[in-house]
Amino acid sequence: MPTTLASAYLEQTASQIYGYMLSDHTGNWGLDIHHWDWVPGVGVISALAYYESTQNPEILNHLTSWARQNMNKSEHLKVINSMAPFAIFPALYGHTKDPVFLETAERIGKWMLTEAPRTREGAFEHTVTENANFPEQVWADTIFMANLFLARLARLTGETAYAQEAVNQLDLHLRLLQDDNTGVLFHGWNCIAQDHMSSARWTRANAWIAVATPMILQEIEGLTHVPEETLERYRAMMQGLILYQQPDGLWATVMDQPDYYPETSGSAGIACGILLAVKRGLLDSSSKEAAYRAAESILSKVLPSGEVTGVSGGTPVMPTIEAYNTIPCYPTLYGQGLVLMLLSELIVKKKELAM
Repeated sequence: MPTTLASAYLEQTASQIYGYMLSDHTGNWGLDIHHWDWVPGVGVISALAYYESTQNPEILNHLTSWARQNMNKSEHLKVINSMAPFAIFPALYGHTKDPVFLETAERIGKWMLTEAPRTREGAFEHTVTENANFPEQVWADTIFMANLFLARLARLTGETAYAQEAVNQLDLHLRLLQDDNTGVLFHGWNCIAQDHMSSARWTRANAWIAVATPMILQEIEGLTHVPEETLERYRAMMQGLILYQQPDGLWATVMDQPDYYPETSGSAGIACGILLAVKRGLLDSSSKEAAYRAAESILSKVLPSGEVTGVSGGTPVMPTIEAYNTIPCYPTLYGQGLVLMLLSELIVKKKELAM
């Protein structure tokens, strides 16, 4: 690992990022952690990863308090994109043994298996809390926002149905979204039109699956079979992503458009995914160099306040590829979170090398 990624520097920057997330951002859609949706969901998932890398009990205490304070807001927001915060519930139950976390997780898991809207192919339809409908659409985001929770619930309960659905959804999303020519994924798939809509190879879409897949595979190991084709599709995606990395170590917001602006959150998610994929044996260890190059550039995007810059705003499947380059950048919990997850994994790696 490069000497520029010194342990003290990583730990200081991670602490600043986490501190910025906890600051009072009331009313700010991108930064207000005290509501229930995918944005704070990514925030708390990343905070859990940060806790696991540091074992700081204050982080776990904050996550437990957050869940108890905000979980009542989930009752009226039962859509795929609002499943993200539940991904921390299995861990919270494991640490606290508070039955509310287990009971809630099981109730939501059963809803996902039996009632969540699906496309004609059986993929979870990408339903959102915003006043917008995307009928029969499959988005890459779903694997992180909903499928990670299913896999963690499978590990907690030992129920193979959750593990099998997690594999099924991962396989469906990879098959429906993958560009066979490059290996990388398109942002979305329209099951009605049978097309990829604007056919954008959007970086953050790829990042969600890049980072979530090895996390999911870790949770379901020993619970169900994962088809080799699914693993091969993931490997092809990751190898394709590395080829699109820019000279500065980042990825453009649409990766095959190198003149588009570099995007921090997607770059962090891909870099973290590379490290996790190497750890699980899905990629050769030489792939880590791409993650380290990305990390060095990403660290330069973090202000002394802990704010992560260069993060594109919330992005539906845009009508044209050009439209992606017009999305403004501003700080968000998912930007903070994906960078925090990357730094947390680097901190773990540093500790392993020091042993």
